[in-house]
Parts: sequence; structure tokens; C-alpha cells
Amino acid sequence: MLGDPRTTRITGDATAAIYRRIEDVAAEQHPERHRDQPVAEAYCWSNLTSGNGSRALWLLLLPFMVVNLAHWMRPSSQGGPRSVRLYGLVVRLLALSLTVLLTAAACEVALDLVAWQCAGMPDCSGRRSWLGFLSARQDGWFSQPGRRLSVAALVPAALVGLLWYLSNRTWSAYESQRPLSWDEPGPARTGAPTDEHEAGEPCAPECPDRETRVPPDAPLVRSALGRPGFWYGRRLVARLRAGHTAAGFLTVAATVGGAAARHDRADGSSVPETIGVLFEACLVLCALAVLAVVCRRGRSERRLDSRLDRAAITFLPGTALALLVAAVLYAGWSRPDWVSSGTLPGESAFRALTLGQGLLVVVLGVVALRLHRRRPEPRTTLHGLGGPAVAMLACALGGVMTGGVSQRVADWLDGPGTPGMGAGSAIVGPPVLLSWQASVIPVLLLLLLVPLTWLAARTLRRARLSGPEIEAEYGEEYPDPGRTRRIARTRATAALTDSAPGILGLLSGATLLLGVAAVAGSWLTGQVPGLAAEGTGPFTEALAEAAQSTGSWLIGFGAILFVTWGRRAYRDVSARRTIGILWDVGTFWPRAAHPFAPPCYAERAVPDLSSRMAAWTGRTRGRLVISGHSQGSVLAAAAVWQLPDTARHRVALLTYGSPIERLYGRWFPAYFGRAPMEGLHRSVHCWRNLWRATDPIGGPVRTDGRRGPEVDRGPLRDPLVYGRTSEHPLPEPILGHSDYQADPVFAVERAALLERLGPVVPRQTGVQDAGAQAQGSAGRSSG
Repeated sequence: MLGDPRTTRITGDATAAIYRRIEDVAAEQHPERHRDQPVAEAYCWSNLTSGNGSRALWLLLLPFMVVNLAHWMRPSSQGGPRSVRLYGLVVRLLALSLTVLLTAAACEVALDLVAWQCAGMPDCSGRRSWLGFLSARQDGWFSQPGRRLSVAALVPAALVGLLWYLSNRTWSAYESQRPLSWDEPGPARTGAPTDEHEAGEPCAPECPDRETRVPPDAPLVRSALGRPGFWYGRRLVARLRAGHTAAGFLTVAATVGGAAARHDRADGSSVPETIGVLFEACLVLCALAVLAVVCRRGRSERRLDSRLDRAAITFLPGTALALLVAAVLYAGWSRPDWVSSGTLPGESAFRALTLGQGLLVVVLGVVALRLHRRRPEPRTTLHGLGGPAVAMLACALGGVMTGGVSQRVADWLDGPGTPGMGAGSAIVGPPVLLSWQASVIPVLLLLLLVPLTWLAARTLRRARLSGPEIEAEYGEEYPDPGRTRRIARTRATAALTDSAPGILGLLSGATLLLGVAAVAGSWLTGQVPGLAAEGTGPFTEALAEAAQSTGSWLIGFGAILFVTWGRRAYRDVSARRTIGILWDVGTFWPRAAHPFAPPCYAERAVPDLSSRMAAWTGRTRGRLVISGHSQGSVLAAAAVWQLPDTARHRVALLTYGSPIERLYGRWFPAYFGRAPMEGLHRSVHCWRNLWRATDPIGGPVRTDGRRGPEVDRGPLRDPLVYGRTSEHPLPEPILGHSDYQADPVFAVERAALLERLGPVVPRQTGVQDAGAQAQGSAGRSSG
């Protein structure tokens, strides 16, 4: 529909808008012209996720996005508000540790490797002409270590400032879009807790084919997605942004000022020791204030909260920046006797961060298990441990990115030498822990080979065994073995999606154990693996050196890969669209844990859709079908939950290729679990869901058919015909996740929903994705 030049925008802006065909613009004023067919509308939200090329650089914020997802993956809870709050608190602390880790890595590169080590060693600075003004051999004004650190501090400080700017800019565009408020009383707008049971309601009388009436006293679970303030996180993001920005500035200030304070505590310093003590005390007080801001309970979902914590937003980052300026001035104080040697004490900082992250992940796992046991859902990912596993993955991604940059910069500065290996090295190199962490990556990949090989073998076996079943399904008298194999392999490959939780659980568990081993190895030996293994035998020495070198290159390759993808996406429209599809899934949820994560497009899209539906039904008293494909089906369900009851009973829902249960229901059970989806099924007018066995993303919704008509229809036949026929003389493609509208069943089911809607009035069919992702136009729609 959007590819038709005869469409026009009827409401919205260049970012997201609703379109109609030109001849349907005045349908409400002339209903007699549209009695035989629905009035189609399309909602286009592509620019919210894949706008200009610069947004592809959001890929560098992937660890922040992943840890934000962990916040929403908590299991369903029956009561236990303290456990729910503790879960959110632990995730926010993990998110804060990632900000500190990123800033610490920038300090490691700019302050330690460049300003402290390379500029302080003639063998290294002599090969880098751009370091001449900082080189100790020049004996210039900047040659003192403190002044070199002060100059280099501009790099991590600029990084923190850039993150603040991006977060503030997207906050103004996304979180500051206030949803339309409905004054209808009742539980639909009061925002009851996610898992509280509310009074049930009978089936809408307008739905004539529902033979089974729901008893009025039956419990109806309202999803938190229906709370008035769920898609309006302006206050929380602003407060978290202030806390994380301050944490970043404090990390830089601690690195610069801490080095000067340690020198002043030694004998013979020309600077009074009390200045350093006072500076460190101020750092501790400001850090405690940051923790208080981050730990404070965050989201006000029961109402539209337009307030801002002005004191925290204004004074906390400003105070941290003032401390950074004070650290620069303090370190720049003349200390003629100060000579840089060895490394800055980053080893203890990275070790504390790694141990802290591991401990927080373990605590998060305990809390998640406790929540899951109170209200177990059989299909919940990893028995409630999906959130902790994803949080561990976020920490691992942060480690790969930060450690990879440090390793590669150290190798570049050292020239032909190998940092950390002693003789022949111009610099000492990054902290030993980073080398140990890099060394466990080959071990982790080897561990994953076993389950991946087993999965591949099982998939091939499943494809081979399903061949006769496929031929019987199509009733082919002379089947084509090649055609059968292609269909069977597509179905078997699509089923691999259901194996992802097990692989992720194994990956996260192995990462946690190997991370502990890396910390222990660096702590006990104080050397990189290659040196620590000396004297243990030729085989062990060769194995350690191979793991160290291979891991170093792999971790560096991982960091370079992120940058390469971002640059390619900036220049290549198709690659940019692919990254936009990834964001469709990763940025659906509000920024409740990390303010530097890519923005949540649903905070604009869901209010857009719900406002349009509620306004249209309220003005015309008509009914409508909202249909969505893939991620659009998730947006449609969330938008329907935001409607007042009077509008929701006038809406029919058509979803196809939908990940609502297969992905969202399993990974986000508190919001898309079985109970909330049953409630959605009962509260909308009618609902139909189409799915295919060849679709790796979409699947059945699995609602209880005893409380209303069956929601799921499928699996649909794919391909439509097995071979050539008179109606289909050319081979039909295997569609998988795309082109559901090409199936005749789609038209049949949409017509059935329109028939159920009752009186003949101007009706609309809104579609929020319409196969666009698979077809290369994410966020576009057709109806």
C-alpha cells in the first residue's frame, strides 16, 4: 500500500505517520461509498528504527541495549513486590557497571597505554611523532606524568559527553512524546499491578460466534502494557542519564586524580597530602550520590508522570564534571620528581568490576528463580533464568568491546613486541586480567562446538525424517526428492529458534565460570598466561601462548567487527535496513535500566496507534481490525492494551508471523506470558493468528480455546503448492516469515473478522509491518 503513489498522509509527521489511499480520505463523510469493502490505513514507523545512516552507530551501544532487555525478562510474579524491586535494582546496578567499564576502558587506552606508558618510555614515544609534546624525553611543560594524564583525560571525558548528548537528544524525541490521556475510570486505566487479578468481564455481545461465555467472576489478568504510564519513561530516563553521566565523569576523575594522590602520599612530594585526601573524599561522596540515584525506584507506570528530578538532573552531572576539572588541575600541579613507570593501577579496578558483575549476575539468578517458583510457567525461558543469562551476555559483550580495543591499541603502540611478554616490549601493556579474559575465548568457542554440532545433526535428522510426512501432506503421486528436501530443511531450520534458550544458557554459564577462572589466574600469577605457564612443560606452554594470542586477536576482531558493521551500515542502505530490523526487537522496550541504550521506538509507536484507534472509534462509533506482521503484531497487541474498555471491545486483532508467544511470551513472561495473553484474548472483540512451520520467528499464540473461539490457525501450507500445476505453472517459493498476505487464507480470515464486527459501517484495517522486514522495508505497512 505504501508503494502506491495514490496514498497520502492523513496524520503524523515525517518520523511516523498514518496513510490512506486518496480516494478513502473522506470515507467517514461518505459512508455509503464504502459499504462493500473496508477502509484501509497503514501506519509507517520505519524512521523510528532505521532512519538516517548515523543511527547504525547505535550498534556500538549493543551491551547497553542487551542489559536493558534483561530488566524486562523477569519471570511472572504472584505477589512478592520486594523480589520484583530487587530484580530491577540488581539490573540497574549491572547497567551502571557497564557504563563504568566502558569509561574505564577509554581511560585505560588514553591515560594508561598512551599518556602514562608510551609517552613515558622513550622507545615507544620515539616511534610516535604525534606524542612528541607529551614525551618525557622532550622535558617540556607537558612531560610531567600528571599533566600528560590531564591532557589525555579529554578523550574519555569526551566519550561520556557524547553518550550524554545522544541520550539527551533521543530522550527529547522519544520519551518526551506525551501519550494521549483517557479519562475513562476503571481498571483498564488505573494501571493495576502486572499480576494482580481483576474482576472478570463477559464476552463482548457484538461477537456472535463466541459460544462459550466467560463467567463474570472469572479472573482477568491485565498486562502491565496497559498501564497509562508504561510507555512514558521520561522521568526515569532523565534521572538515570544524570547518574550514569556522573559515574562516567567520576571514573575519569578517579583515574587522573587518584594517580596524583597516590604519588603525594609517598615521601618527598611537593604537594600537600591533605589535598589528595580531600579530593578522594569528595569522589566517594559523589559516588554514593550516584548509587542513591540509580538505586531509587524508577518507573511510575500507574499514571503519566511528567515531573523531573531537577536537583539530580542538574547538580549531579555538574558536580561530577567539577570534580573532573578539579582532578585535572590537581594532577597538573608541578611535581618535578614524578616519573611514570609500570602501569596505572587499572588491574585492581578491572578485577573489582569483573567480580562485581559476576556477583550481581548470581544474585539476579537467585531472585529470578525465586520469582519463577512462585508462579511457574512451563514455557518460560531457562525456568526463569533468561534475564540473568542475558545480563551475563551483556557483560561479556562489554568485555569483548573494551578488552578488544585495549589489546589492539597496545599491540599497535608496541610495534613488533608483544605487550605483557617482557623482553622486546616497549610498553608493559594493558592489565593482565584482560589477557586472561581474552585467553578463555578460544576455550569458550570449543565448548560451544559440541552443542552446535549436536544441533546441526539433530536438524539434519529431523529434516530427513519429515520427508515422507511432507509428501503425504501435499498428496504428491510423483514427489521430487530435491523439492522435499528443501521444504524439510526449511521447517527443521525454523525449529532451531526454540533451541536458542539452551544455547544461551550454556554460553552464559560457561562465560561466568571462565570469567571466574580468568580473575583467579590473573590474581594468583600476576602475569599473562604465556608467562604464567613457563616451566610447566612444552605442551602447556604452547597451549597457553596459543590461547593468549588467538584470544587477543579474536577479542580485537570482535571490537573491530562492531565498528565495521556500523561504518558499512552508514554507507550501505541494505545493511542499514538489516541493523534496523535488529533494533526492532532490541529497542521495543523502554529504557528502564540503561539510559545510554538505543531509544525505545514503541514509546512513540504504541501511543500513536492507541490514540488513532481510540479517537476513531470514539468519533465514529465504528469498529476496526488492526493487523500486524512480525514485530508489528507485538506493537498491535501493546496498542490494544492501551485502549479504554469501550474502544477495545470494538477492535478485532489479526496477527501473522507473530513472535508474541514464541519469543516474547517465553522471554518476557511477566508482560507477554500466558495469563496476560488470555486477558487480551478475552478483552478484544475477536482475534486470529496465522503461522507457518517454515517461519523461524512467528508461531502460535497458544491461548485457551475453551474461553472463546480458537485464535491460532496453522500451520499454513508453505509453499502453497508442491510442484507445477495449471493454476501455478511456475514453482511456488517457500515464503517462511514473509508474504503472509499472498496466502489465500489471509484474505479469508480478514473477511471473517470483518464479518464478525457487526453493522456495516466505515471500517479500517491497520497493519504495522506487513512482511516488510523480510521484504526489506522494516517498519512499513500495507493494508
